[in-house]
Amino acid sequence: MMTIKQIYNLAISEGIKHDLRGATRVREILKRVKEKYNKLSDEKKEEFDEDRFSNPYADSRIYHGSPDAKVKKVMVGVDIDTGEVMLANELNRRSPNQPIDLIIAHHPLAIGLAGLHEVMELQVELLAHYGIPINIAEKLTEQRIGQVERGVSPINHGQSVDVARLLNIPIMSIHTPADNHIASYLYKEFKKREKELVYVEDVINFLKTIPEYQAAVKQKAGPIIFAGSPNHFAGKIAVTEVTGGTDGAKEIYERLAHAGIGTIISMHQREEWKDEAKKHHLNVIVAGHMASDSLGLNLFLDNLEKKGIEIVPCSGFIRVSRIKKGKR
Repeated sequence: MMTIKQIYNLAISEGIKHDLRGATRVREILKRVKEKYNKLSDEKKEEFDEDRFSNPYADSRIYHGSPDAKVKKVMVGVDIDTGEVMLANELNRRSPNQPIDLIIAHHPLAIGLAGLHEVMELQVELLAHYGIPINIAEKLTEQRIGQVERGVSPINHGQSVDVARLLNIPIMSIHTPADNHIASYLYKEFKKREKELVYVEDVINFLKTIPEYQAAVKQKAGPIIFAGSPNHFAGKIAVTEVTGGTDGAKEIYERLAHAGIGTIISMHQREEWKDEAKKHHLNVIVAGHMASDSLGLNLFLDNLEKKGIEIVPCSGFIRVSRIKKGKR
């Protein structure tokens, strides 16, 4: 059993552990946040989001619930809307002796959604890792961050959280920490197999060996080639579109091609982005949105299952446990 606060703290620490920037670099960023805060006026300090002192992922929060509340059972979904909150309430009405103690959303809500653009700064150093000059990565990403910030600004951010509060059901989101798990997992797997993954179809076939993607294939939502061909050389594979908040700047594709990238792994991609990738002769594999988000969540949630917490999947989440029986 864990408390809500312990689950939150574990999500953040695991997110930092699997951040491709490296834990040392992320802690330097947190230190810099505190230094900047200390220089602010009292008025600006009142407005400051103090979660930023220890949490580098603005899209992952506790929205409602006592941090010290004990958790035995969680309902987890990729998207949690008012319907899922009402579902949790109905399930609790039907099984009052085994209630859902906490709802975990993957995609951010409320203040987490309003601050989604803040985590996109992660993309700058990830792109630099793949050989793009950091000043160029920064400039292009800044433009995209502005677009995302303006795009989410009119949304009714707190709708589902308000419902959870009225029903007194604790709710939180784990977004970038889970996405960091995907990026780290795939990065290591591709490194391990770089001599085997010669063609684009080799990459697709490897992804289909991962249980979440296997399940998604059966639902016609598995890995597909958006740009390129199965018989094209894969070249160097980049996991630049599986973490960092949301899709980055499409203008970065030209720079990725010049940096020697052959294939991009993405969770999802719009037509404009696909066309830009094709223009610069990049292969793009869209691994699948729900399957990819499920992979990241599962890699984290195994930590909760080891503590005896029951996980109830909903809203697109494909639960796959990697805990061997008898090894909890």
